[in-house]
Amino acid sequence: MGDRRLAADLRTLGWVDGQNISIVRRYNRLLTVTAVPDLIRQGLLMSWGPSLDEQLQRAASFVDRILRGAKPVDLPVEQPTKFELAINMKTAKAMGVTIPQTLLLQADHVIE
Repeated sequence: MGDRRLAADLRTLGWVDGQNISIVRRYNRLLTVTAVPDLIRQGLLMSWGPSLDEQLQRAASFVDRILRGAKPVDLPVEQPTKFELAINMKTAKAMGVTIPQTLLLQADHVIE
């Protein structure tokens, strides 16, 4: 019941299963992979997505251009270039999930 409630609450907040979050039920526990690294500190298992720091820097650059007179329609569309992997080992251990060492070595952030 809790899994369904959490999934419904996530949908209400704009999360779409299979689009910006993956919800997988395993032994009645909720495993999630998200693109929002801050949620990892709150107990979600794993995050893979664009670097929020880089996105904020790019956003500031666009705001600067607009404040200096650039028209938003004339600004280029940019794709993220830096992605970050974060893993919460506390959650993995609590759920009995083994994270491969090769994945841990590639992680930008590991919560112990």
